[in-house]
Amino acid sequence: MKKDFPMPRQTDLSPTANHAVLSGNGQRKPTILVLDDEPGPREALKIILHSSFTVCLAETAAAALRILHAQPVDLAVLDQKLPDRSGIDLLQDIKRTHAHVEAIIITGYGSLTSALTAIHHGAAGYLLKPFNTNELLALVNQTLEKKRRLDFIRAFLRSSSEFWGSEKETARAWQALNNGYQALAARPHGAIPSHPDMPDCLPLLSDIIEATDRRLWSHSCRVSFYAGLIGTRLNLTDQDHRALTIGAFLHDLGKTCPTLRESLQEQNPPACIMKTEKQHPLIGANIIRSLELPAEVSQIILYHHERWDGLGYPHELRGEGIPHFARIVSVSEAFDYMTVETPDHSHLTIEEAARGISRESGSCFDPSLVDLFVEVLTSHRASLPPLAVTPVTVPGKLPTIPASLTTQ
Repeated sequence: MKKDFPMPRQTDLSPTANHAVLSGNGQRKPTILVLDDEPGPREALKIILHSSFTVCLAETAAAALRILHAQPVDLAVLDQKLPDRSGIDLLQDIKRTHAHVEAIIITGYGSLTSALTAIHHGAAGYLLKPFNTNELLALVNQTLEKKRRLDFIRAFLRSSSEFWGSEKETARAWQALNNGYQALAARPHGAIPSHPDMPDCLPLLSDIIEATDRRLWSHSCRVSFYAGLIGTRLNLTDQDHRALTIGAFLHDLGKTCPTLRESLQEQNPPACIMKTEKQHPLIGANIIRSLELPAEVSQIILYHHERWDGLGYPHELRGEGIPHFARIVSVSEAFDYMTVETPDHSHLTIEEAARGISRESGSCFDPSLVDLFVEVLTSHRASLPPLAVTPVTVPGKLPTIPASLTTQ
């Protein structure tokens, strides 16, 4: 007998299910933590927000963390400059210990680089002082609507075994997930923007990545940007260029699998971690198999860790036997890995990263694409994301390719 996929209960999916305060219509109010060391802005934010939300106030990072540990919070509104530490440092702590709490950074000392740094570390938005009240409320509501969708996705993926099963099971689970997602997106102010040239499934796929890890989402965006730059030099058709950028954005979709992520986070020997890591191209390709996406998208997901010398994974393809778009994404991902700082390594300058990639020409990467990518980096330096042009923090550090990109 056909088994119906059990939808997660709506009560489990509400991001405010544990909140005690109810609004006038009986629905639970989201809780917002406002952190600002100046009493004037702090009270002003409370006045703006209190009619629709439960508001908690803090003037230091330590006080904010005590509140977060003591009660459920949906959204933290953080000042970037605090008396006991920076708002970005606090944001990183919040994302480590309360990953599903959304955050908005408000500051009077902002720049494009600091804004993108905040987004890189998990902020949902960024506002400069003085801000317009309507802008603040719009950003808060937009963030909370997204949180409802992301919380729904997280609960669904945790409860779904079929989503990671056979092609038939995955297709059935996808339909159930999409139905629930579209119901949330149809709420007032919750509509997902669409583009006529983009697949209907792309917003949900994007939210799946963001629900898993906003850093993974940011990485995916940048890799798509770099791959698109290369694509512009290859005289691709519009259709092929879209397939390349979509595939580049979805290349790490398999890393959203909860079981895989739990295995990678365990203290296992490096060989076991690498064996687990090698599963994500297969998992990602399986997720999209039932979706109406170009074949090139699936090829990118499945083959972006193959190497020019045949020592990659999962199928040890060699040279031109690796699909062209997958080779483009392989170079793009390596560049992003080297130019963005992570807990595991410091970031490199564009020039250092380019030299590191050039050293792997003919081994990891297609030599013709390496030459083209270095040329593109030089000619488009001004348009690269600011996170890719920050100074190296360890003087003299040599460019290295991550083991997951080079080890069989």
